[in-house]
Amino acid sequence: MYAIFETGGKQYKVQTGDVIFIEKLEATEGEVVTFDKVFAVSDAKGFTAGTPLIAGAKVTGKVDKHVKGEKIIVYKYKAKKNYRRKQGHRQPYTKVTIEAINA
Repeated sequence: MYAIFETGGKQYKVQTGDVIFIEKLEATEGEVVTFDKVFAVSDAKGFTAGTPLIAGAKVTGKVDKHVKGEKIIVYKYKAKKNYRRKQGHRQPYTKVTIEAINA
């Protein structure tokens, strides 16, 4: 059984027990979160696709912890103008374990 849902402007295909890293949520560690923007569900009965969403379908997960991604370097440079700017960035993520898919 799997589901496709959206959070943080991105779509994820998950099964029960999967661990995913999503855009940071305002939830504390150990809290249960519910995602209700479910686009498709596949189970023993078959595949169901929404138009665009499936009414009443939910994916629930538990927040494990908040982490940061790998550092990327943003470097701005203009030739022959002595303009150089170096900046780093680490994107914050939330680690979520999928507990149930209700369709």
